[in-house]
Amino acid sequence: MALTVPLHGVIPPVCTPLDPHGEVDTDSLSRLVRRLLDAGVHGLFALGSTGEAAYLTDRQRAAVLETVVTAAAGRVPVLAGVIDTTTARVLEHARTAAALGADALVATAPFYVRTHPREIAAHFRRLRGATGMPLIAYDIPVSVPGRLSPALVRALAEDGTLAGLKDSSGDDGSLRRLLVGLGGRTARRTGPAPAFAVLTGSELTADAALLAGADGIVPGLGNVDPAGYVRLHDAARAGDWPRAAAEQERLVALFGLTDTGPEAEMGRGSSALGGFKAALHLLGVIAHRDTALPQIPLSEESVAEVGRRLTEAGLLPAPHPPYG
Repeated sequence: MALTVPLHGVIPPVCTPLDPHGEVDTDSLSRLVRRLLDAGVHGLFALGSTGEAAYLTDRQRAAVLETVVTAAAGRVPVLAGVIDTTTARVLEHARTAAALGADALVATAPFYVRTHPREIAAHFRRLRGATGMPLIAYDIPVSVPGRLSPALVRALAEDGTLAGLKDSSGDDGSLRRLLVGLGGRTARRTGPAPAFAVLTGSELTADAALLAGADGIVPGLGNVDPAGYVRLHDAARAGDWPRAAAEQERLVALFGLTDTGPEAEMGRGSSALGGFKAALHLLGVIAHRDTALPQIPLSEESVAEVGRRLTEAGLLPAPHPPYG
């Protein structure tokens, strides 16, 4: 299996709508996927951090991926997160993803277990060799101890193990050094090694990453405003950096919806995922705003603040003043 073109553009990590019983709401998920496609996204990443993959059972993961693949109907590539603690468990998820029709896999290094870079390299090579599917490495040190070093990423890109990297390190300087080390976008597309895509997971510096040479964006906020990120990407590709920067600044303000949950009362993950789901619920995309246990739900006050952010961003109409 191979991607028809190298990964590029806006590839949102799709939220997983849940019902009040904690089960996957497949109707809402299908509706969300259609909305993303209608906005012009270039791919879909199912079962990532924003998709709450770590909270889902294997049965639920399969339901999510099957729903996304069916709703996408071949219009864009579907990347399947196969994130788990060890190589054996990741391989099980990968086989399921292949059977359900995913176009590529996204995997972190092993975690909980302590690994050496040689073991991390063996993990990715084993996964690529066992499945034959395009493989994207996911660098997310907030959840997986340690970083994927630029040297390791370059080696796995050059030998064809990796088709790309999703960088969620939060280290823009390191990302820039990696892009320089890989020789720039043209070299990654036309050089002797297989095509390699560098994707940024940052919602807040997407314009800077594209200017530096990144191929695409994987923004959690893209669930809420996919059209905004598509406009940002299109402006960047056209070299209209003032327009890209203006769109980025609007999205930075909108990203404030991820901080509406009081820090003294809930984790930042609960606040961010709760904010995304509250926004999608207010926009009429998903039926419920429930997040997976043990995450703490947003208060009505926080949801109201999410609505205010949506209105400021032009995604919800302003409320009418009362008559009197």
